[in-house]
Amino acid sequence: MGQQQQQVVIVGEEHCGGEDRELTVRKTTLFTPGDGLEAYDHRTGALAFRVETYGRGGECGGGAAAGDLALLDAEGEPVLTVRRRRPSLHNRWDGFLGDGAAARGGGHQKPLFSARRSSILGAGTGAAAVLVDLLAPGATGEFHVDGSFPRRCCRVVASAKAWAAADGGGGEAEEDVVVAEVRRKVDEDAHVVMGRDVFVLWVRAGFDAAFAMGIVLVLDRITGDEVDGDLGEDPLETTSPA
Repeated sequence: MGQQQQQVVIVGEEHCGGEDRELTVRKTTLFTPGDGLEAYDHRTGALAFRVETYGRGGECGGGAAAGDLALLDAEGEPVLTVRRRRPSLHNRWDGFLGDGAAARGGGHQKPLFSARRSSILGAGTGAAAVLVDLLAPGATGEFHVDGSFPRRCCRVVASAKAWAAADGGGGEAEEDVVVAEVRRKVDEDAHVVMGRDVFVLWVRAGFDAAFAMGIVLVLDRITGDEVDGDLGEDPLETTSPA
């Protein structure tokens, strides 16, 4: 009997595939409701996720706080909401399950995770240097982001503790594990690297793709798109399949 696929469920088990997953993410403007990010399954071409901005009159608008970002599934249901914590010296963002309505209304909904820049000294450099802490009940461990999101060359790394805990505490991970990676998109027909508005999100088999998309949303807000130097100088080698 084969070994059971390890899963890292943070947002929902339905977002944890049995194989490595590759999403093509298209970045748009935030000037109109529903714009922001759209993610498509590379194999099927089907829409997997999109982003709605709260407080702009969109379908998730209503009484929501301006600036909140909702990650919607293919059916348009909010699966994750990210919100900037104020005040915050390190540009900290919290992620809430669903539309985050309870927390937004002064309730006691706890965030699933919290992400922050590891140091204010790195602000504006383009280096990711972002730490993500799991806050959900029973969750443990930390993730960090290496590389540069503005260059579309960075990876999400799970600490050995977080990866071992995902196996119910039975595993003994000795090293950190790359669970997701952002990289430039290559046009397979023209064999050219596409612009930064279209990029690839690779997600390791068993890892929560919705959580990975949530980290992408936070990176987009924390690091922006400012790039210093030559875009051709990638700070990391890709670890996902070509």
